[in-house]
Amino acid sequence: MTGDNHFSKIISVKLISLILITGSIVLNGCLEEDFFGLSSFGEIKEIEIENQASQAIIKSQSKEIIIEMPGGVDISEVSIQKLTLSSFAKSDKNVGDEINLNDSITFNITAEDGTLTIWKIFSNVASSTPQIPNSDFNVWYKTSGGYYEPGENAETTVWGTGNPGTNILGLLATTPIEISDGNLAANMITLDNGKLSGSFGAPISAGSIYTGKFNPDKIDLSNPAAAIEFGTPFSGRPNSFKLKYTYQPGPENKDKNGNLLNFDDQCDIYALLEVRKSNEVQRLATAWFRSDEIIENPEDLEVQFIYGELDNSFPEFMKPPNGKYVTGDSVGFILPTHITFVASSSFNGNNFAGAIDSQLIIDELELNYN
Repeated sequence: MTGDNHFSKIISVKLISLILITGSIVLNGCLEEDFFGLSSFGEIKEIEIENQASQAIIKSQSKEIIIEMPGGVDISEVSIQKLTLSSFAKSDKNVGDEINLNDSITFNITAEDGTLTIWKIFSNVASSTPQIPNSDFNVWYKTSGGYYEPGENAETTVWGTGNPGTNILGLLATTPIEISDGNLAANMITLDNGKLSGSFGAPISAGSIYTGKFNPDKIDLSNPAAAIEFGTPFSGRPNSFKLKYTYQPGPENKDKNGNLLNFDDQCDIYALLEVRKSNEVQRLATAWFRSDEIIENPEDLEVQFIYGELDNSFPEFMKPPNGKYVTGDSVGFILPTHITFVASSSFNGNNFAGAIDSQLIIDELELNYN
């Protein structure tokens, strides 16, 4: 999914626009790939199959892909939902095509220079109680920009942060932190972007972490949010999520114009179960925590999933912007196709409001099925 209200938690649209414009010379200098000769790469970088239970495991060296499918799902005719290849490469199978995953499937990828690479796709039956990979936040990789992001590498991680944008400003709002010997956590801090960014109406960057990807191939100066793809394939029906966290709101909560607000900053931690099909997103379940309480030492937090439509007793920010939920007769049994998890050190980053030095640390995220 691109858009929704999650993007505001990662980094503001105006700030992204400013960053992209600043970096446009670098980007434009990289567009003429065939200056270096025709590409011989025939990689499958990303693939999603209808109803798949988790992110595909792509083994680039052996040219094999393993896709987990929920038990009981008919996999004899499932459609390809997403297929991302090396630049200028072509596949003999495309988005919308139906494949039979009862047996291994062959994808023939032809590189720009005509080199043929043969990939094999296998399926496994997924667990009925899946977890989000690396949800203990112990694994981080070093990016080409020299900073760290959650996951083993950029190709396989299900996690993203706002760092690809703020790094251009020399800022990192989300970093790993060692909270005990060998135990890392995600550390999010709301940062001052400086006077220049403030003059463009983007005075702060809230620290954040989310399931999804930043896709540089989809950078669009007229629609910066198009580069963020929220959520990851998922097929479980958890009752709640729990984690350990600390939170300290910054001393001065301000709006984007620098005016002092009469309430403290708050953290946001939430998870959404979604059913995505035919380019429509329907909400299945919602679990949301927002608080300004000071938590100095790590505490356990558990947030229940609410399945089905949210009535008027719930605040508007918890509801889907498109107003769409799964139908009432399917709430009790339908499996989600994706999960979106987001945590942020300042809840109101979409309005460029927040307190500098607000700090949220989360660790040991777990989905409960009891």
